Amino acid sequence: MSHDKAELQTRAATIAEGDPDQLVLVVLTGKARGQRVSVRDKLRIGKAPDNDLVLSDDTVSRHHCELERGDGGLVVRDLDSTNHTRVGRTKVREATLAPGATLTVGDVDMVLRTEPNRTHILPSESSSFGEALGPSLSMRTLFGVLEHIAPTDAPVLLEGETGTGKDVLARSIHQKSPRAKEPFLVVDCGAVSYNLIESELFGHERGAFTGAVAQRQGAFESAGRGTVFLDEVGELPIDVQPKLLRVLESGEFRRVGGNKPMKAAARIVAATKRNLKEEVERGKFREDLYFRLAVVPMFVPPLRQRREDVPALVEHFLSLARKRDVAAADVVISADTVAGLSAHDWPGNVRELRNVLDRAIYIATASGESELKLVDLPVGAALAKTGVSGPFEPSKTYREVKAEFEAEFERAYVHWLLARHSGNISAAAREAKMDRKYLSDLAKRHGLRD
Repeated sequence: MSHDKAELQTRAATIAEGDPDQLVLVVLTGKARGQRVSVRDKLRIGKAPDNDLVLSDDTVSRHHCELERGDGGLVVRDLDSTNHTRVGRTKVREATLAPGATLTVGDVDMVLRTEPNRTHILPSESSSFGEALGPSLSMRTLFGVLEHIAPTDAPVLLEGETGTGKDVLARSIHQKSPRAKEPFLVVDCGAVSYNLIESELFGHERGAFTGAVAQRQGAFESAGRGTVFLDEVGELPIDVQPKLLRVLESGEFRRVGGNKPMKAAARIVAATKRNLKEEVERGKFREDLYFRLAVVPMFVPPLRQRREDVPALVEHFLSLARKRDVAAADVVISADTVAGLSAHDWPGNVRELRNVLDRAIYIATASGESELKLVDLPVGAALAKTGVSGPFEPSKTYREVKAEFEAEFERAYVHWLLARHSGNISAAAREAKMDRKYLSDLAKRHGLRD
């Protein structure tokens, strides 16, 4: 092992599998960038080899600071360093660190994260978490972690494809937290105009910009001690990201056009369909903001990876429809139809499944039918138009026939969808409520796009 590598690893605790909950310090900048250290009872940071975390950067003192777990949380103490210790932007002699906080040692930035050791968190015994439903092992594993995290104040980042239920999980986290009686506010970062997103988050003063005829509270001010859900946070403009980072670091913000600092006490839950790690590497998303948002990162699997959830979701949506519409009270669905729905890939995920069922229920009730059949559903109708619905070849297995059937449907549907939008992938994906990249991949697979 080289001297430099030995210096970086001197006495640094490894991430152990034995702790049910871990406080992990992640080095964001400097020569040790990317190093992760588990904080147990006490952790000393500095340039000297006898520290628990050795940082060889010039701005770091020999014994710079130490972290110690106490009854009130994790305490950081500066050890008379030359270039100071900062929490967020504030120089400190002693301060309490919360998960998600940024610690700066000299010029080296680090972030404190809470990482539940998932090998010690069993899948939930419940097939639901708040309003979210999923009896599959992957969803119950997700629920098990969220049951553990929801009562805390830790920021949560939900990643996954469009329509997987990230918004429902965010609301459920709020409902399961001590903040449940406080407001739950949603800011869709992808739907708000570029010029108004800052006002949407932080509010504005009268006259701050053209059209600001009155003072307005933003989401953080209106939420109070509730929860702010930042949907599609990956769409947040790069010049607004430092202002959100400041809220996370210092708990303060200013209205647009205002000078008075205001306190932000809300918990943040964020969601995105983008891979934020890739966005960071491309320079589209700030790395320090990513680490502050992803104190607890969670991936929500697409419906095609948890097909066993489809029967429960179908029954749940039918139940909601019966409560909403008396005419739907007698509508039933056969086991064969449910099996057909389970076999579908659902590129729009749970949202698409619900929309398909709602349309089918309206059609059935309007025509006086009491049973939903696969041919009545948009999925079945689209498949029927492909012309491969039979007769089938006895020499082929079920899997072979099914693969051909689905391939023909995919090609016909994507061809029709792109033709409606003159080949515009983004517009077609929005109409079909599909992930843009997934639609682009389908088009390439079937030779419909270069």
